[in-house]
Amino acid sequence: MARTKHFVRGAALVGIATLALAACSSGEETTDGSSDAPASGEALKIGTFLPITGSLAFLGPPEIAGVDLAISEINEAGGVFGADVEVFHTDSSDTDNPGIGSESATTLINEGVGAVIGAASSSVTLNVVDDITNAGIVMFSPANTAAALSGYSPLYFRTAPPDTVQGDVFATLVAEDGHDSLGLLVFNDDYGTGLRDTVVSVFEGNGGTITYGAEDVFDPTTEDFSTIVATLLATEPSAIGIITFDQVYQIIPALIAAGVDPSTIYLVDGNTTDFTGEFGDADLSGMKGTIPGANPDEDFAALLDGASEDGALDVYAYGPESYDNTILVALAALKGGAGDGQTIADNLAAVSGANGGTECTGWVECADLIEAGEEINYQAVSGAGPFNEANDPSSAYIGIYEYDAAGANSWIEAIYGEVPAA
Repeated sequence: MARTKHFVRGAALVGIATLALAACSSGEETTDGSSDAPASGEALKIGTFLPITGSLAFLGPPEIAGVDLAISEINEAGGVFGADVEVFHTDSSDTDNPGIGSESATTLINEGVGAVIGAASSSVTLNVVDDITNAGIVMFSPANTAAALSGYSPLYFRTAPPDTVQGDVFATLVAEDGHDSLGLLVFNDDYGTGLRDTVVSVFEGNGGTITYGAEDVFDPTTEDFSTIVATLLATEPSAIGIITFDQVYQIIPALIAAGVDPSTIYLVDGNTTDFTGEFGDADLSGMKGTIPGANPDEDFAALLDGASEDGALDVYAYGPESYDNTILVALAALKGGAGDGQTIADNLAAVSGANGGTECTGWVECADLIEAGEEINYQAVSGAGPFNEANDPSSAYIGIYEYDAAGANSWIEAIYGEVPAA
C-alpha cells in the first residue's frame, strides 16, 4: 500500500511533485473495543507548517524528516483506523514572507487536517494560530518557545519549552564560564525579546551586568551591523549573546573583524547551526550555543538521515520533537477514536503521560497498549515531559553545543529543566 506525502507549498514553490513513500501495511483491524476507533479506513490527516524557505530554512529538513520518520513508522504498522496516515507538507517561511505562511495555513485548513505540526518560529505561529485553531485544528509546534504562547489556546500545544527554560540555561552557562558582564544583540521579534527578557533577569539575578541589549533591539531586516557592533563593544562586555535567526551570518563576521574572541560569543536555538566554510579562515573555536531538546543518539540520528530528502542532515535540531509531535497526534487520535482536532486535543495530555500510565516508546508499543485499554506515558525521544495545564511540556532538556575552528558544532551536554507553571 502506498503512503502518500503531499507537498502543498506557497506560491513561490508551486509545481513541486507529490512524492510517494512505499511500505507494507498489516491491514489488520482492531478487535479490542477500548478505544472505539473506527475501522472504516478513514484516514488521519496531518499537515506540516515548517520552514522550507526563509531565515529558519535550516530547521526545515530535520523537522520534516522527523515527521516523515514517524509517518513511516505508523503506516508500516498498519496506520490508524485501518488506513495510512496522510501528511501534507507546506512552507511556513518566516515573518518577512507572511503571504507564504498565510497561503499554507489556508491550504491545510482546506485539506481538512486534524493537526498541524509547526511552526518553527513563534512569530510565524502567532500570525496564523487563530485561523488554524478557530477551524478546529490542533496546532502543535516542535520549536516555538515564546512565553506568550503558554496556554494560548486549548488547541495549541508544543514540545519545545518556553523561553524561561532556555533563557535560564543560557544565562547560567555564560555566568558559569566566568563572565560577569554580557552584551546582547537582539532582533525585534517576539522570540528575540521574550528570550532576552529571561536572559537579562537570570544573568542579573546571578550578580552579572548586562552592558547592552537589555532594551536595545534592531530591525530584523538590518544588513550592516558595523555600527551596532561598535556600540555594543564600547560597553566592554566580557561575553556577547546573539539572539537572532539568520542575521547571525552578518553579525559573526562583524564581531570577528572587530577582534572579538569567538570563545566569548554565545548563540541560541534560532542560530546555532553549522557554519563550516561560511566565514573563510575565521577560527570559531570555543563559540557556544543552546538548543532545546536532548541530543539524538546515533541510531535515531541515522533514522532521521534516512527519512530526509537528501539522505543526510547537517543539523538535527527539532527533528526529535517533530517525530514526537507526530507520534503523539496519532496516539491521541487512536485513544479518542477519531482524527478531528478536538478529539486529538482532548487526548494529547493523556497520551503524553499527564495521567501517569504505562511507559512506552514508539508507535507500535504505545498503540498496542491503547488498544488493550491501558493508559500510557509516551517516552518522548526529545526528552520532553508530559503536558502541563498550559499545553507546554512540564519538563525539557536544553542542549549545549560548542564550535570547532572550522565552524562545526558538536553537542557537549544536555541540561534538564522544569517548566514553571503558567
